[in-house]
Amino acid sequence: MPLMAAATPVRIKDLANFDGVRGNDLVGYGLVVGLDGTGDSFRNAPFAEDMLAGLLERLGVNVTEDALRSKNVAAVIVTADLPPFARSGSRVDVNVSTIGDAKSLLGGTLVMTPLKAADGNIYAVAQGSIISGGVAVSGEASRVVEGVPTAGTIPVGARVEREVDFDFAQIQDIRIALRNADFTTAARIEDAINREFGAGIASALDGGTVSVDFQRLGQVNPARVLGRIENIVVQPEDRAKVVIDHRSGTIVMGERVRISRVAVSQGNLTLKVAETPMVSQPNPFAEGETVTVPRTFAEITEEPGLGFAEVSGETSLTEVVAGLNALGVRPRDMIDILKTIHSAGALHAELIVD
Repeated sequence: MPLMAAATPVRIKDLANFDGVRGNDLVGYGLVVGLDGTGDSFRNAPFAEDMLAGLLERLGVNVTEDALRSKNVAAVIVTADLPPFARSGSRVDVNVSTIGDAKSLLGGTLVMTPLKAADGNIYAVAQGSIISGGVAVSGEASRVVEGVPTAGTIPVGARVEREVDFDFAQIQDIRIALRNADFTTAARIEDAINREFGAGIASALDGGTVSVDFQRLGQVNPARVLGRIENIVVQPEDRAKVVIDHRSGTIVMGERVRISRVAVSQGNLTLKVAETPMVSQPNPFAEGETVTVPRTFAEITEEPGLGFAEVSGETSLTEVVAGLNALGVRPRDMIDILKTIHSAGALHAELIVD
């Protein structure tokens, strides 16, 4: 079923991001304990053994690596996203994934793990019980896995220990970055902001960036100004585009898509060839020999399809698809027809095939 994508007035916060208002990726290397025999084997994952020995040593337990034979621990990579304006003491979600040969993290607990950013500084510390995304059941001769038991999450499992230095109240200007760059949309955002605050406050730098100058507003709170800007409603300019999903047979198109004058002929031809040899042998006690007689079955069939159709100039693609549906053309064939029309240069839109 084709779907029509039409542009409607939306808020600026749904069209763009504000420069500097962004999160930061965190990563750490930790240890999960409490697994029910599904952890790393120290022979294949010696780094897990080294980390467990180091952890016990820091806790005051003197143990040699030769004495460690546990299957209840697993080495993991811990990742998190530090949101913008996160303050010390706030909590964020973390993801946990094994890096050894552990079979499952179900029932495990992550031991205190520092999380670092790209600058090498520690910004959060993670610890807590893991919620696994799957389960694994094994026996003597078979193993059944549902989902991904070697990865899991810890909701609000990390506490922020270090804040990102960013004094938002002291900024003099800010740039608005459009998620889908378009000169017309950028110009409309500029006009809408200037109508709200006065001429010269906003200026479109290019098709994907609009700059807002706070100095022209005098002594203002930038946070309150952006709170008003992000709720301004703008009509975005939509690009003529057709998106096709081969796997599901879904076709999504914009309302501005047009097709020039073109003729289309389509049909499905099927050729079947089968060999069914027949064996002939003489009667009992009779002279003769057994021979194989070849028999070939050949058949050519043509399924009903679009015989020949002509589309007049500047026709809406919606009308063309509706006509193909009325003729009983299947979604897979319709996708092939649209791709061929685009190759012929008659489809005036960007074609995206997933």
